[in-house]
Amino acid sequence: MSEVVVDSSGTRVDLEPKTIVDAVRRAVGTPNGMLGLHEPVFAGNEVAYLEECIKSTFVSSVGPFVDRFERMLEEVTGTKRAVAVVNGTAALHACFRLAGVEPGDEVISPALTFIATTNAIAYCGAVPHFVDSSLETLGMDARALAVRLEAIAQKTATGTINRETGRRIAAIAPMHTFGHPVDLDAIAALADEWNIALVEDAAESLGSTYKGHPVGSQARLAALSFNGNKIVTTGGGGAILTNDEALGRRAKHLTTTAKLPHKWAFIHDEVGYNYRLPNLNAALGCAQLEQLDGFMASKRKLAAVYERAFAHIPGVRFSREPKDTTSNYWLNAILLDEAHAGRRDEVLAALNDAGFGARPAWTLMHRLPMFAQSPRGDLSTAESIERRLINLPSSASIRARDE
Repeated sequence: MSEVVVDSSGTRVDLEPKTIVDAVRRAVGTPNGMLGLHEPVFAGNEVAYLEECIKSTFVSSVGPFVDRFERMLEEVTGTKRAVAVVNGTAALHACFRLAGVEPGDEVISPALTFIATTNAIAYCGAVPHFVDSSLETLGMDARALAVRLEAIAQKTATGTINRETGRRIAAIAPMHTFGHPVDLDAIAALADEWNIALVEDAAESLGSTYKGHPVGSQARLAALSFNGNKIVTTGGGGAILTNDEALGRRAKHLTTTAKLPHKWAFIHDEVGYNYRLPNLNAALGCAQLEQLDGFMASKRKLAAVYERAFAHIPGVRFSREPKDTTSNYWLNAILLDEAHAGRRDEVLAALNDAGFGARPAWTLMHRLPMFAQSPRGDLSTAESIERRLINLPSSASIRARDE
């Protein structure tokens, strides 16, 4: 029995899961088996570089591919320093430490994010403070951030504090959801106004641009991820980005166990982290980065085809890149109208039954037991997005059917 909804003009609007399945099928064809949500593509020098790495015997944290990978990242992102690490969570943790986040501080972040953002805050002994998301970007809403800061923040001689908790607000951490850049200028302006550090969670957005600048190149610190499901993968890996040379050197030191250079002695001058990216993973990453332009082109073509496929289906909206941005469309997403939100799981089941690996958005962070008591502002938009968002298969290998 289909749900019956009447729109603002009084016209009956029916949403059938089959309609959405058919739209996806028009865009990408009928899958042979299960079409995964996001699968890696190995079509370049991956095997050659891995063989070279293995033959060199330098497969762990020291080797030329690590240096090459970092230099390639600097070129791609337009940053002065990239420091490769074992995963995106480690990159975020290091970024927060480098930004001065201390135990007992608060870090403002979106409730709609992957748990790595929030876990990295907790690793510092800090408390996440959740703000709402934007329907346009799916990321942190600058207007909601401004309202929240005005309501609870107070400037003091030792920094900006939360008047309600007495804790220092040490950082603001926007995340570029599914590759769509947030309104970075507005968020950065608020960070400057309130004298709060800005840390970009760019884990999902390598290749995306904001007003012509690569995402991750504008904040003092940013983090990337190269997990197996990202646009470029090292199997598992991440990177810290900065334009501050001194901060870049400290990032390298902190993530290599804080070991002082010496021919043979093991001397460490602070508590550091063994977050070094192995040379073997970096070799894979070098081959992947060489193909980034092609991956971007394939993914953006797929997004355009999805957008056309859903353009005339009532009750469904394709999430397209925000104004003044170029998205890598890491994960394509559709949003059911609020009236159809109750049918999200029915649509997900129909898509997966048809061989399309679709998934919902993450459970919002404040709904998780370990973060349920964290401070938060109004989250009504994030809660609405959570109820009705569906991610569609988005691999660069998918052959989009250009209707």
